[in-house]
Amino acid sequence: MIATPTTIKRTYYTLTLGNTLAASLIWGVNTIFLLDAGLSNLEAFAANAFFTAGMVLFEVPTGVVADTWGRRASFLLGTLTLAASTGLYVLLWYVNAPFWAWAVVSLLLGLGFTFFSGATEAWLVDALTATGFDGQLDAVFARAQMLSGIGMLGGSVAGGFLAQFTTLGMPFVVRAGLLVVMFGVAFAAMHDLGWTSKRDGQTLVAEVKGIVTDSLRYGWRLPAVRYLMLAGVFTGGVTIYVFYALQPYLLGLYGDPEAYGIAGVVAAIVAGGQIAGGLLASQVRRLFRHRTGALIAAEVVGTAAILVMGLFAHFWAVIAAVVVWAVLFAAAMPIRQALMNGMIPSQQRATILSFDSLVSNTGGVVAQPALGRAADVWGYPASYLVSGGLSALCLPLLALARKQHVPADETDATLVDR
Repeated sequence: MIATPTTIKRTYYTLTLGNTLAASLIWGVNTIFLLDAGLSNLEAFAANAFFTAGMVLFEVPTGVVADTWGRRASFLLGTLTLAASTGLYVLLWYVNAPFWAWAVVSLLLGLGFTFFSGATEAWLVDALTATGFDGQLDAVFARAQMLSGIGMLGGSVAGGFLAQFTTLGMPFVVRAGLLVVMFGVAFAAMHDLGWTSKRDGQTLVAEVKGIVTDSLRYGWRLPAVRYLMLAGVFTGGVTIYVFYALQPYLLGLYGDPEAYGIAGVVAAIVAGGQIAGGLLASQVRRLFRHRTGALIAAEVVGTAAILVMGLFAHFWAVIAAVVVWAVLFAAAMPIRQALMNGMIPSQQRATILSFDSLVSNTGGVVAQPALGRAADVWGYPASYLVSGGLSALCLPLLALARKQHVPADETDATLVDR
């Protein structure tokens, strides 16, 4: 098949939809699954924090894989690692394993996702550049966001009812199987274009050192990139907690802690928000002269929605706030992706995108167990109030990024190969 921007986008959309469908089978029941295994809120979100810590620890080493062995190789390793670690999660649940075992396997889950982060996005941008794409990246990312929402919608509903009518472990088993299928799809359709290997015989330590140096030189030391990354510290951990704490919180408000199908539907509502956000991303971008302006507006309203979840402990009030929060988060994501990609060079793209994910996940390592402990001590509503306060701390950093006046911040800026 001849590679064109259309075929590249089609492959990216297929990978996005398939991976999200597989991953989201457990998203509606993950916290309930951990609590059913005998963990407390603190332990459940500490397990999630170990997952996030795995992403922090392995982002740079897997960035070496993407930038030296190829984006395709990184994606393939990710599917296999995530499938195997998902299977281990089922084993831990079945044998009522101690917390330390959950911590170890959660680290492996984090490793699986780091093979995807940065590499898939970098593959898309490089391949589009190599095939002469001259359109708006925002539109491509927005379409992928919508497809991701569709995948999450189907996966989370299916996973919730699968758990309700079989066992809580079954969505995890099906997820592992679908990830193996995605390995086959990527093996056949994903090929590296517009990228050349940086492999030069260096040791892994030397390569990691080079990755860190490039991340600092082309990313962290650029003020606009640095402020955008630091803002992610406050939104990263909060976003994960808000989503996963909704499962037990809303089931409690609903009045039936075993209505796992409702938990899946709630996750599907977030997925619906993703679809709507993807549809609205281009319109939201056009309302603002600068991408940072759109991000600031989305964060202000999104933070208010999180606070509403804590202030009004009523099932339908929380559902309404979740819809607003999910739509704005999804609409902002493609805009942020286009802004970040517009500020970094092609050769280091996967590296810096992985480093961006690393910085964001660092916040989650601390925030998730802390917020889980807050839920144990003061209840879920109080933990959402704390979450809203943490989320608001990103606003001054986004304002500082706005003041840098980088060309990519202009909403009419297109993809430029650097």
